[in-house]
Amino acid sequence: MRSTAMTKKELAQALAGQTDLSASAAEDVVNAALDIISGSLAKGEDVKLAGFGNFETRKRAARTGRNPQTGAEIQIAASTSVGFKAAAQLKRAVNG
Repeated sequence: MRSTAMTKKELAQALAGQTDLSASAAEDVVNAALDIISGSLAKGEDVKLAGFGNFETRKRAARTGRNPQTGAEIQIAASTSVGFKAAAQLKRAVNG
């Protein structure tokens, strides 16, 4: 079974269909919401959306890895990644 993905534009169109917003206004709302979430995460703040889930930043320590082509050791720099934990309500909705 091939999975499909909803694009940001499709999300905005679905939002416009469920509200009385125009398609362009709905796209502006989606973009603004994603910008706010991204900005909060960039500042190291977690984002908690009740009934949906939590976005959080996760620190990854520097470590030694291997180049898969040569087998040589390489240093992998410390980084920050984003994690998502689904809320129980979202899990129930997905699982039926």
